[in-house]
Amino acid sequence: MSVQPAFLREAIQLSLANVDSGDGGPFGAVVVRDGEVIARGRNRVLRENDPTAHAEVIAIRRACARLDSFSLAGCEIYASCQPCSMCLSAIYWARIERITFAAEPADAAAAGFDDAAFYEELAKPPQERAIPMTQALRAEAQRAFQLWMQNPNRISY
Repeated sequence: MSVQPAFLREAIQLSLANVDSGDGGPFGAVVVRDGEVIARGRNRVLRENDPTAHAEVIAIRRACARLDSFSLAGCEIYASCQPCSMCLSAIYWARIERITFAAEPADAAAAGFDDAAFYEELAKPPQERAIPMTQALRAEAQRAFQLWMQNPNRISY
């Protein structure tokens, strides 16, 4: 896989279109497989009232629907800005094999989209994070994992 500037430009165009639409922040993403655009996404946080509706997540959801698969192995994603921690996690879960981005986090931060605090929080042990985390009923919850492991029809991902 080599970087294809046309796909990155398309992601940037999606981000520009989103500024005009007011659907969400100035972010766009394109999922590509074998030189073909599989799906596009624009940030839709404001339109959907969904804080997870980032461009990359929207593009991943659409690509998975189009390919009828939870795995996007063999795909790459082009994003108008370096993916945030949530989008990066989604990219890993989708098994996307390459990320190409244009703007840097500092560019986003200068426009009011600063996610540095999230990275700082994630680096802390759970008990030191700003949102309190409490563990309870672990033994009861482990039953679901035991049943999962015993299920001969489970599909690993």
